[in-house]
Amino acid sequence: MSRAETTKTVLVAGAANLILAITKLIAGLLAGSSAMLAEGAHSVADTLNQSFLLASLRRSERPPDPRHPFGYGNERYVWSLLAAFGIFVAGAGFSVFEGILTMTGNGGTGTSVWLAYAVLALAFVLEGTSWIRAYYQARKETRDNGRDLVDHVRRSPDVTFKTALFEDTAAMIGLALAAAGLTLREITGSDLWDGLASVLIGVLLAGLAFSIGRESVGLLIGRAADPAEQRRIRAEITGAPGVTGVDELLTMHFGPEQILVAAKVHFSDDISADQAEDVAGDIDRRLRERIPSVRHVFLDPTQHPDARVIKKAAG
Repeated sequence: MSRAETTKTVLVAGAANLILAITKLIAGLLAGSSAMLAEGAHSVADTLNQSFLLASLRRSERPPDPRHPFGYGNERYVWSLLAAFGIFVAGAGFSVFEGILTMTGNGGTGTSVWLAYAVLALAFVLEGTSWIRAYYQARKETRDNGRDLVDHVRRSPDVTFKTALFEDTAAMIGLALAAAGLTLREITGSDLWDGLASVLIGVLLAGLAFSIGRESVGLLIGRAADPAEQRRIRAEITGAPGVTGVDELLTMHFGPEQILVAAKVHFSDDISADQAEDVAGDIDRRLRERIPSVRHVFLDPTQHPDARVIKKAAG
């Protein structure tokens, strides 16, 4: 369900950004507004990024093969990292550059300010629709896991969804900055405000790129499952008959919906090797059934430390 919801969110955001990229750039040129041009660059970067994110959704679902036995789930994070780079270069870099040009008196000129305001109004509608779609997905997922919204977004390993949500949030803030800069320019007659708005939009996009990039790098390196999910996994293992404890539990995400579990498990001394193997098989099956994101389970039977001490003393 999460992947399907994320695909819908990305498609809505991509359609909105494609329309806005064209209209913002035209309005920015005709109105001579660097803030509008910055917003146009923002939408161009976002449109490119949505194509990256859609590619990541498709490619990450490829089945495992001999060269990639754990599948391609981590490819989601590679494409989101490229999206962060695109936001920084195409969005933040252009916005700051255009804003500095305008603030130093080298910006463009134009008279169609009414068109810029009309495009801003359209952008608020389209970007707002896209943001509501991302917010709806977040709320739907929080109902399933019982977390509050902020905690869910912070913990979620679905960086594709988070990128779409963060981009839409930044877009709404950017529109407010562009509208403020354009209005102050018209009131004061100074291009300083328009250029300043463009620079602020660039700083906003740079912060967005850094946030998405840091998240993607952390997941690429290998992030453990959420602590609450780890507690559920540990409880499932220790609750199995014949298991007396878990010495070490290691987890790692291979994509947002795939978790690898490796654990050193203490089995009771009074069960045979065949029985321990059956218990391990039951644990594997139960973990996959009750926690669907668990795809790979590796259990290493170990002897309880107390048992080793007793045997050593007896020997």
